Amino acid sequence: MIHRYLSIQDNLNPGKVLIIYGARQVGKTTLVKKFLSETPLKYRYDTGDNFQVAEQLSQCTYQSTKDHVAHYELIVIDEAQKIPNIGNALKLMVDMNPEVCIIATGSSSFDLAHMTDESLTGRKKVLHLYPISQLELSQKYAPSELKNTLENYLIYGAYPEVVMEEVRQQKIEQIREITYSYLIKDILEFDRIRNSDKIYKLLQLLAFQIGSEVSANELSRSLGLDVKTIQRYLDLLEKSYVVFSLSAYSGNPRKEISKSSKYYFYDLGIRNALINNFNLLNQRNDIGAVWENFLISERIKKDAYVKNYKNYYFWRTYTQKELDLVEEYEGNIFGYEFKFTPQQTFPPQIWTDSYPEASYTEIHKENYMDFITNTRE
Repeated sequence: MIHRYLSIQDNLNPGKVLIIYGARQVGKTTLVKKFLSETPLKYRYDTGDNFQVAEQLSQCTYQSTKDHVAHYELIVIDEAQKIPNIGNALKLMVDMNPEVCIIATGSSSFDLAHMTDESLTGRKKVLHLYPISQLELSQKYAPSELKNTLENYLIYGAYPEVVMEEVRQQKIEQIREITYSYLIKDILEFDRIRNSDKIYKLLQLLAFQIGSEVSANELSRSLGLDVKTIQRYLDLLEKSYVVFSLSAYSGNPRKEISKSSKYYFYDLGIRNALINNFNLLNQRNDIGAVWENFLISERIKKDAYVKNYKNYYFWRTYTQKELDLVEEYEGNIFGYEFKFTPQQTFPPQIWTDSYPEASYTEIHKENYMDFITNTRE
């Protein structure tokens, strides 16, 4: 068992709904059931896949809510986004039973957030669970052990079932199963998308473009869809926890790009499955982009778990000077350049001239561990 960094116990309060978001198969149910096995609270566990429970809760009446909560001290609803009117149902539970603790999990913030944002204002706490992070692995393994297995995480990612497998072919089969049987299927269900081939091709295009600026107009031309549809699909992919985006950092619009975005995958195994590239590192021509994706996603996961609230950007000028990551945190600016092999690079002169108070650090395979596991920064 790999200990997850999120603590349900530390975030559970009577009179509030604890909502745990995360893509399918990242371990939400395992996390919840581990907590249930240890809690002294008398609990009821249900899932949105249970048609009978979904039908009862969707009624949102005084009686249906009372019947569901009954004499329990803790109510748990897994995959809650599959229940119609779940936001109103949860609100009724909280209002009628302020002494009861409630947990709801969801594979997509696209549906569940829409259902709960207004109805649960002031009545909820939100947590996000990601594929296993290097921070979590560092609680179990020594830095040298993680460095020795780094290639596995860059190629196959860190979904729990994938990490547990020891044989290369089984890792590949597991991540392909997660990609096609769960993630893409769920994405199509979330918004009733009919153009399944378009979503798949969009994901492939994003997979090939990690580390590069993405243009909605170019994606529109490539896929034969209007720009608004592309933007809606991109928003859906982000809210389904498949990809995330960085916008451009700009304090000088005349010299610096200000309206572009880059997209990265929360899990590199998903990315590599989409383009069917599980080559070892010495056989790849995309190691720079893979390394960049790995470090940024791990940094974001680590910061989310330890509650370091930052703004994340990339930085590039019209003359092609760039930094892979810029963090804005408590009034300070931190610039980072990612190189798999140490190169002792220096910041662009225009960066130091424009932001003399900002820092600059090169992160490479010799010093990366502190960057993604140090909880103090």
